[in-house]
Amino acid sequence: MAELQTMQDADARRALKEDLARFHCRVHQPDDPPLFTRVPESSVETVLWRWKDLEPLLERLGQQLSLEAGGQRRTLRLANPGLAFGTTHTFWASIQVILPGEIASAHRHTANAFRFIMHGNGATTTVEGERYAMNEGDLVLTPGMMWHDHEYRGDTPMIWLDVLDISLMQAMHATFFEGSKELQRPVGPVPDRSFRQYGSGLMSPPGRPPSLAHNPLLVYSRETAMSALRQAAGLEPDPCDDVILEYRNPVTGGPAMKTMGMRLQMIRPGVHCKPRRHTGSKLYYVVQGEGTTIVDGVPYEWSRGDFMTVRPWALHEHLNRSADQEAVLFQVNDFPAMEALGYYREERPA
Repeated sequence: MAELQTMQDADARRALKEDLARFHCRVHQPDDPPLFTRVPESSVETVLWRWKDLEPLLERLGQQLSLEAGGQRRTLRLANPGLAFGTTHTFWASIQVILPGEIASAHRHTANAFRFIMHGNGATTTVEGERYAMNEGDLVLTPGMMWHDHEYRGDTPMIWLDVLDISLMQAMHATFFEGSKELQRPVGPVPDRSFRQYGSGLMSPPGRPPSLAHNPLLVYSRETAMSALRQAAGLEPDPCDDVILEYRNPVTGGPAMKTMGMRLQMIRPGVHCKPRRHTGSKLYYVVQGEGTTIVDGVPYEWSRGDFMTVRPWALHEHLNRSADQEAVLFQVNDFPAMEALGYYREERPA
């Protein structure tokens, strides 16, 4: 490529720069970064956030920050040091704390969002007229531009992971946000309608599947997900992930959200997975157990409650050194968006 070689016309390019700028034009300059590289070069860094460091910070947030109307939540953002904002270049992950008796007021926005419940039980979420309980290990979806609010009437703080495709939305210049005049939106006559229609995962209303802008299923319970994962443990393992399943849209069979994929993974005792690399980014949350992820030769030791993001196109592999304890990881990635654009690429062992 011309930009990867020494520019023979470097002086001419510099001389043109000022004249072209008057007409809002430019040519590639000798000191410009290359437009193309042989392999992806990302500013996203591999980061491990340890629960032992996060827990006291979340306690401070619960004590010092208020939950205000208008959409502002009490969240601790997982900020990637290689980026100006965001956990990866396509999504933001943050940890939300909600205290007994609080209501996170209703709003809606372009960004797709979901919650994975980390600690606690008994909160409820209302999403576009449907209300569901949120308990530890559940996955709760909030597709873009759907009204949503949360309420908690328990006794101790609840904590969950929030992930939104904000960075991708901002890159597309597609930001819309609207607060509600009502603290909570009204609940429909059948508050769990979509779950009644599609929640079995096996059966749904007869006839041609409806053409929907989003996944109609809003909640995936821990019990269902863990049961499916344990059944999958009786199958041939994935060489790079051991036992892994994806949360899916029951109507299309595709990923649960159009821009983000969610997966649940089990690495069994003594398993050392094969290395691989791919475009796109992902974040892991350690649901249980402990293990190691080696990224470009550097080992990262993780345990329950930790978070880890892996730099795009970094060679990485997982291992579980325990003799008797399974490790379970929840994963969010941007593979659906990358695949829809034709940019996803992966290298696995032959």
